[in-house]
Amino acid sequence: MSQDDTRLSPPTGALRAPTRSDELRDQLEQMILDGRLAPGERLDEMDLARRFGLSRTPVREAIKSLLATGLVEIRGRQGTHVTLLSIPALIEMFDLMASLEGLCAKLAARRATVEQRAQMRRIHEDLIQAYKTGDPEAFYAINLQFHDLLYAAGHTHFIAEQTLQLRRRIGVYRLRVTYQPGRMFGTLSEHVRIMDAIDAGDSEGAQKAASEHVQLLGDQLTDFISSLPASLTRAQ
Repeated sequence: MSQDDTRLSPPTGALRAPTRSDELRDQLEQMILDGRLAPGERLDEMDLARRFGLSRTPVREAIKSLLATGLVEIRGRQGTHVTLLSIPALIEMFDLMASLEGLCAKLAARRATVEQRAQMRRIHEDLIQAYKTGDPEAFYAINLQFHDLLYAAGHTHFIAEQTLQLRRRIGVYRLRVTYQPGRMFGTLSEHVRIMDAIDAGDSEGAQKAASEHVQLLGDQLTDFISSLPASLTRAQ
């Protein structure tokens, strides 16, 4: 094979086109994350196949992928359901999320580029506008962009991926925190602390600010738990 032939060969490990199963998995995941598929809701293969105009095979494959992420669970003869978390598990996940986000912020203070730091400020301005209009759903969506950038700014793929995966697990619950009285305003002030520490290269300060931003402690934790309807949590 000539040198030119080598250059024209497709790269090893080229990305494959998404399958119908991949597309359905992404759709179902988004529906779980935004609450359209609620915790505890049953996922019936035949119903999903009819709803999305697919055969049962890609539906089964999509559900299998979601099982691997922990977003859905199998309950014996009751079939597959959107995962329903217990209060203790939920608290543990929020505590772990606080630690992971703190680590991401610590690394971002050391590694974030000038452009990433500027982009955080721009996203924060968008958050301020969403707060002024009193739109918690828009605020939550923009807030996700801020945290996505925070993970990326640490320039460590594995930690960022683990943090994002856990965020998906508790996404619908974290969304409800946004609706707590004063939560949006609190988020804005906490983001400023995180950004200021990152801009100053203060890794310990950034870690502390980001961890406290996520962690649910004291009255805030009590308020959050009391706001959850019984349908969103399972018995101990």
